[in-house]
Amino acid sequence: MARKFGRKNEIKLDPLKYNLCLIGEGGIGKTTLIKQYCERLAGEDGYMFLDVGKEDGSDAINGIVAEPVWDWEKFDDVITDIVENRYTDYKDLKVVVVDTFDELMNLAEGEVLRIWNRDNPDKKTKFFKATFQGFNGPTDKAIEIVFDRLWELKRVGVSFITIGHTKKSDIADPVSGETYSILTTNMDKRYFNAMKNKVHFLGVCYIDRDIVKYKTGRKNIVTNKEEVKGKITGEKRVVCFRDDNFSVDSKSRFADIVDRVPLNVDEFIKAITDAIKKEHDKGPTSYEDDLKKQAAEAKAEEKVHQARIDKFKADRQDEADEGNRETYIATIAAKFSSASDDVKAQAKSMLNESGYAKFSDPNVPIATIKKIASLFA
Repeated sequence: MARKFGRKNEIKLDPLKYNLCLIGEGGIGKTTLIKQYCERLAGEDGYMFLDVGKEDGSDAINGIVAEPVWDWEKFDDVITDIVENRYTDYKDLKVVVVDTFDELMNLAEGEVLRIWNRDNPDKKTKFFKATFQGFNGPTDKAIEIVFDRLWELKRVGVSFITIGHTKKSDIADPVSGETYSILTTNMDKRYFNAMKNKVHFLGVCYIDRDIVKYKTGRKNIVTNKEEVKGKITGEKRVVCFRDDNFSVDSKSRFADIVDRVPLNVDEFIKAITDAIKKEHDKGPTSYEDDLKKQAAEAKAEEKVHQARIDKFKADRQDEADEGNRETYIATIAAKFSSASDDVKAQAKSMLNESGYAKFSDPNVPIATIKKIASLFA
């Protein structure tokens, strides 16, 4: 008898199937690189940038497909519209780019505060850190609502890419106690670690400088030693995927990716596709054969995605209807006694099928209550 659960994983060969994060200092070329990456792999209709919060990097890039997202409600509206209309309005969409992730977390904090005050009218607060029992509770909730939304995209076949900013931080080694510098994110570390744990590739953009030290011929008046200075002889923009010295906070789940490449779309794509291919080739099947096989399986995936879209719509409708539960129950209570025997029988049958004995039971699914109330309309 075949096992019900557990199967061998097959490496997806399309780079856009994997979550990607790219961080770097402002103006280094992150948005341009990701635009080129998306257009090369997905086409002009295959991607969408979300200019989040106070980020407006798309303004300076001609032809980029972008949507301004100034608050959480707009972000939620965009995600919902993509999911619900995945195979109509967005049939060619393969990836959504969040530019920037740090700005999205700022919007999420405002939404967490709104949710807390809505659900706890007797404990209202103006401070994000005072919600959800404080300490890590507020940040954990912000992380939860962001990745819930991003995973709604993934469940219908749309991956995500995030962009962020960097800074240098001093880190104390827990074993040796030595302090060293690392190029890492400028956002809350818990937010960054949550993102880092969810992506397959984390690239860090920076300027790699060649510095030659030379003697000045002058002596330091304090140490009486000859002064040595550094001179920049060359520099280039690079993307780092892995750093064995741990001075760059990068990461890849693919073991054979190159450490770093020039900040160039061709090199960037090659690094990712080569890493995927090397992992695939550890198995027994042909890369070319699997490319054809996965392309043929795309249609079958649409059926799975459509089932998830239908459930998503139903869940959103239930959430909206929940606010009318008392109205539905009042309608049933007011009209039940004067209804025909046939209508009463239908109402009781629906209630019994839900597994509950009373219309007023708060655990009766709201969809069931709505259907029963419609019998008495």
